[in-house]
Formats: sequence, C-alpha cells, structure tokens
Amino acid sequence: MNRLRTALAATATAALGLAALAAGPAQAAAQPAFLSAAQMPASSTPWTATRVFSGVPENGGALCAPYKIPAQNTRYREFATELDTNGVQITTVARTEADAVKLVDTLRKSLAGCGALLERQNPGLHAVSAYQGMIAVEEGAWVYSLDTADPQIGSTDIHLFAVGRDGRTVTYVRWGQMGDLKDAPVAAFRTTAKTAVNKLW
Repeated sequence: MNRLRTALAATATAALGLAALAAGPAQAAAQPAFLSAAQMPASSTPWTATRVFSGVPENGGALCAPYKIPAQNTRYREFATELDTNGVQITTVARTEADAVKLVDTLRKSLAGCGALLERQNPGLHAVSAYQGMIAVEEGAWVYSLDTADPQIGSTDIHLFAVGRDGRTVTYVRWGQMGDLKDAPVAAFRTTAKTAVNKLW
C-alpha cells in the first residue's frame, strides 16, 4: 500500500510544484467550474489547489478507475494539505448525454469493485469498497469509500470518491489520507461532492 500512497503523493506534489510550467492556452468557450481548495472537507492544515489543467492526471488519473475517463474534453485540478491528505477533481464533457450516462455507470462499477480488484493485484492487502449513498443534485451524484490495510507494513489508507453528472458533464472527485473509514469525513465529503456538481455550470 506504500506504493499506492507514494504514487498519489508524488502525483499531487509534482502537479503543485510544476503548475506554473504547465499552463495551457486559454479556452474561449465556457468551461465547467471546479472546486476551490476551501471547498474540500476541512483539514487540520489548509488545502492548496493547482490550477486547472487539460487532460487527465498521470496513470489515467482516477484511482479505482484508471483510464476510464477520456482525456479529450477533460480537465482536472489536484489538491493537497501539509499532512498526508490529498485529492483530485476530474471533469469531462461527453459528446452526448447518453455517453455521459454510460461513463457514470462505468465509473460507479469500477469504484464498487475496486477493493476486490486491489486484493487480487496485491496479495496480502485487505481492501474494502463500500457504497456511501446517492446525493440529490442535478442528475445525481454517488459516493463510495475504499478502506485498505497492508498488515505486512502496518499501513492503512482511506479514500472517498464521488461521481456526479449534470447533463453531458461528468465529474469525479477523490479525497484520501492515512487512516480508516471511521477517520473519514464522509458527511463533509458529501457536501463537497454536491458543491462540485452544482458548480459545473
């Protein structure tokens, strides 16, 4: 699980450190809005946020759903605190609403089955995915958790995910830190997820 946490932290750190070098051309057309750092669940140290980048983050972007979100018409922003807490929002505009519905279904299936997949890929790892309910916002948002523990090195990690849709636009939000599900701000994350979908347009 150290490899998983290290990869996430490295991606967030690199994006924060190189934000100024990765600026792309300005988009003339209207684009979906993103969460601000202050709209992530409260933490003991302040959140920082990168600028919004085009495409998807490294390694397919989405933990538990790598390479499911297309890079075309997609943008993302990464978040981090001074502690071992990080997050990302990835937003894509599908060609049609039917394509957006299909993408939401794909992401939800990936999140629901993530724990079992990680256990198969990492012998000895304990990983449990759980559905944390729907949020009534626009065309809906769905929240999941992933609780992992590696007995060999004594590490535990908890991640929360949300997938939401507003018309043709789909957004994926992830929050993660060391700890267990009991340590996770599920209620606050649901508020963050609702805000993310409301802000899209």
